[in-house]
Formats: sequence, structure tokens, C-alpha cells
Amino acid sequence: MPHRRAVLALLLTFALSPAFATAEHKYGKAEYAIILDGRAPNGKLSIAAHGEGESGSDKFRLSLMAEPGHRRLMTLDNVNDDNILDSAPDAFHAAWSADSHYVAVTFRSERHIVTLNLYAIEGGRARLIDPPDLFRDATGRTVDRVNDGDMRTSVPALTWQAPSRFHLTDYRVFVEDDTALADRLGALGKASKRDGGGNTIQFSAEADGEILAGNRVRMGKPQPGKFEDVD
Repeated sequence: MPHRRAVLALLLTFALSPAFATAEHKYGKAEYAIILDGRAPNGKLSIAAHGEGESGSDKFRLSLMAEPGHRRLMTLDNVNDDNILDSAPDAFHAAWSADSHYVAVTFRSERHIVTLNLYAIEGGRARLIDPPDLFRDATGRTVDRVNDGDMRTSVPALTWQAPSRFHLTDYRVFVEDDTALADRLGALGKASKRDGGGNTIQFSAEADGEILAGNRVRMGKPQPGKFEDVD
């Protein structure tokens, strides 16, 4: 839970302060800046950011780097100038497994929307794993920033418990005309009336997970997480 709280606090700091509507960085031509907690525990790898233009968001990419020589190995999938909000390296966070075989990378796609990517590191390559989704497990449907405009906040966070085992929290906020979603979510949901009409629906869940052979993810049963004061 502390990691989810830390990610949420950072998200809200960026989102609510006009000075931090976006966190930008102008990169040098050959500058690959290591992201927050981007160095792997084994000291042999890191995750680094690079972009172009005044804001650093043009042709933005994250790369897997070989250390200590800081040599670029490959570009990470599903991080590019189409799905990022920020470009500064410290706006991206890496959570490495203790054996450096897996890494979760979180970043903002919109002001209140955090994307979580999970990668398996094999032979100097980073392979994107189908990420766990507690909301999908609870409702049978996938919701993201592209296919559901009613989702206003999404903050997933992953912390490692062992080399292939982790704990996942998933916090989301929806704005709905009725409380049907909250009713469906049961103990994982909380509804509150909005000034001016409509309802704020919070989804908060957590579960333990494990990465199995073939990089398949197995999740335990979602349990209710912590709800925020949204009044």
C-alpha cells in the first residue's frame, strides 16, 4: 500500500499544481537519463528516457540500458509520444524485482491516469507482459483512457514481494449517472453523490500475483483496498 499512496501523491502533485501540469525535460542529443529508481538491483541494467524538441516529448522513448557503460540495448514497447503526458525522467518510475528479471514501469498518460507496463528481462531484452488488471477481474471488462471517458482517475501500483511474486493495488474513479457500477463492484466500489448531479464511483482493490512459466500472470482474488475522500 505505501507504494500506491506514494504514486497517488505524486500524481496529485503534478495534476493539481499549475506549475506541474506536465513535467518536461529538454534532452541533449545523446542524453539518456535514468528514470526514477531505474537502476536494476544487479547493477547491470537500467531504464532511461530520451526525447527530442523543446519539451522533450517528440519521439519520446524509454530504453533498456546496459550498465555501467550506459549502452542502449533496446526500446521498451508501449511507451511513446502518443501515450505519455510528461517527458521528464523523474516522472517515470521503475519497480525492479530483486533478481532484476522483471520490471514494472509506471507513468502518466493523462493528468489523472497512470499506465503500468510490466516487462520480463531476458538476455538483454525487455519483453512486455500482458499486465494484471483487477478491474477487469472484478467486472469482466477492460477500461482504459481510450475506450471509457467516464474514468477520471486510474492509479495502479505494483510492489515486489519475491523475485516472481508481487502485490498490486488498483484505484480508479468514475463519474456515472447512476450507481449501477458501484452496485456491481460490491465491496470493491464506493459511490458518492456529486454536487450538480451524477455520482462519483471509486474502485479500490488489491491482490497478490505471481508470474508463471511463459510469463503468464496469475492473480489472487481481489480484496477491497483503501478509498479516498473525494467530497
